[in-house]
Amino acid sequence: MSSFQYKMGLHNVGSYQLSGIPYLTSSLNVPANSADPLEISFETVTKFVVITNTLPGSAPNVPMRFGFSANGIKGTNYAILNNSETFEADLRVSRLYLLSDSTLECSASVVAGLTGISSNELSTNWSGSAGVG
Repeated sequence: MSSFQYKMGLHNVGSYQLSGIPYLTSSLNVPANSADPLEISFETVTKFVVITNTLPGSAPNVPMRFGFSANGIKGTNYAILNNSETFEADLRVSRLYLLSDSTLECSASVVAGLTGISSNELSTNWSGSAGVG
């Protein structure tokens, strides 16, 4: 007889039905595109993420890249947020990467809902080479 121990994991629906543990960081200094990307690491897997380019809409536009790997954000697998724009999605990730799309720095905030699932459960480290950045 095999023994099965029920635990939280990536395919545990209940882990995503619960409200997320709050994560918030603001006033992030996002480096210029010639530097290494800013990595935001989460101790547990996210339920959702909200990323905002916090430069005011009235300021000169400094677009910000965001993605899910250092290779992707330095390459071609990223999305861009202009000043005051926000991206929000239900995503299961353990890291985000931010980088200015300009020679100027910009600023950002990140809000996430965290699950109780350890980030070690995500065995995939997005390479940025398969359309995931």
